[in-house]
Amino acid sequence: MSLPYETLPGDVDRAISDDHAAIERLFQHLEANRGDRRTLADQLVFLLSMHTTAEELAVYPDLSEAAADGHGLTDRIRDEHQRIQEAMAAIDRNDPGSPDFEEALAHLIADMRRHVPGEEQESLPALRNAVGPRRMGELGDLFADAKRRAPTRPHPSATGRPPVTRAFGTPAAMVDKVRDKSTGRQKRLATDASGLLHPQAQQVLDAYASLNPKPIEILEPEQARKQPTPADAVSRVLSDSGRPADPEPVGSIEDITIPRPSGDISLRIYRPTPSVTSKALPILIYLHGGGFVIGDLDSYDATPRGLTNREQCIVVSVEYRHAPEHPFPAAHDDALEATRWVYDHASDIGGDAHRVAIAGESAGGNLAASTCLRLRDSGEPVPVFQLLVYPLVTGAVDNDSYADSADARPLSRAMLSWFAKHTFRTPDAAKDPRVNLLDVPVDRLGGLPPTLVITAERDPLRTQGQRYADRLMQAGVEVECRHYEGVPHEFFGMTPVLDAARDAQQHAANALHAAFTTSHATGGRAG
Repeated sequence: MSLPYETLPGDVDRAISDDHAAIERLFQHLEANRGDRRTLADQLVFLLSMHTTAEELAVYPDLSEAAADGHGLTDRIRDEHQRIQEAMAAIDRNDPGSPDFEEALAHLIADMRRHVPGEEQESLPALRNAVGPRRMGELGDLFADAKRRAPTRPHPSATGRPPVTRAFGTPAAMVDKVRDKSTGRQKRLATDASGLLHPQAQQVLDAYASLNPKPIEILEPEQARKQPTPADAVSRVLSDSGRPADPEPVGSIEDITIPRPSGDISLRIYRPTPSVTSKALPILIYLHGGGFVIGDLDSYDATPRGLTNREQCIVVSVEYRHAPEHPFPAAHDDALEATRWVYDHASDIGGDAHRVAIAGESAGGNLAASTCLRLRDSGEPVPVFQLLVYPLVTGAVDNDSYADSADARPLSRAMLSWFAKHTFRTPDAAKDPRVNLLDVPVDRLGGLPPTLVITAERDPLRTQGQRYADRLMQAGVEVECRHYEGVPHEFFGMTPVLDAARDAQQHAANALHAAFTTSHATGGRAG
């Protein structure tokens, strides 16, 4: 089930629909009897407890005034929430497999699957029609704020009608959070309990959850930037197993800044261990992930180290500006300017301007792909190869992986909406061809360099990466799409603890080597 119209990422109806998609996917895991049922149930109760309270606090006051028979409608919905809260309470206090747990779960699933269509097809459209798009954005902010302060466990009303102030202004949320910490529940809420991950990847996600990251979609950007990262989880796995958590050594690392009209761009230059040859080395420009809002040179340090060693090339990692302080197209402009600088100063850093490639992870994959298109369109030298690791290439939410990975960690569907909300000032900005690459006509994709697209199974970006690879192929571009089962978004930099990451980086290095060798033999640059 989905909304019958297009929404903006920060709107309350988008936020509610994102929650619904994650809840439905948790239901599907539980119905299939896969994964860790206790943890899945805890995650379900956690999400639904915050969701229902936030709806009552942030949405229902406007809905009761705006919709026809609004007061009757919200009363009916609150009655539904009461039944949902009662079922969640039974799930929370009973063990999976017990008759009480399974009966409550069955009732909860049935009630939610009746509740969601009515809300998405009737209540939310009626609210939008009544209050307008601007108010829906304001309600989205109120919804996120209410979730921050909501209880994390169910609190059904003894009277059969949950009061609007059930959690707000009461100690319920504080008590729940203390209980979550004392029972260890909070250290399971951010893992992937689906049972779909390889054991090595599961270990990393369990370590990530143990660091107690909060849901980014309810945080402000400055709070989100302080959250634990997947790189921290890798360090935790290494430490817990008695292995050193030191970064992979490389020949040298140099931090520099380069000028641009609006300020300096920070670059980190990784060089391999010096070889006997004095020839200029090939260069890989690397653009990190983070949804254009979070992430930096430090949190995405592992991939440049791995690729500089595996391919024996110089890697130039780019620290572009972040939203919302610098919204779109700031990051795209920085990526383009940094690439131009690398071409102009390749020899200054010991590199070969005839052998320049570009790579990006996640949002960085968008920056890499967009930069290639812009260079080609302007008649400038184009990188000889592009490596796109689970790239973001559209803001659309109507694809397979947005549904089957809505609940995924460390990247979920709700997080993607949060990133977009903070990156794009206007609806049209998200549709700009520098971002929405899937809508670029196929005939405009011709002439791009050979491309490797890497995708992951438990990743809401999986489908769009595969579709972009298909469109490049239709345009006659030499392209390979390499897919990895049983791994999450961000797996590419997890080489110390994940065999799939080592395989993916080595495969990428081999493809880079082939492109650099071909370019060296022809003595020219692409474009």
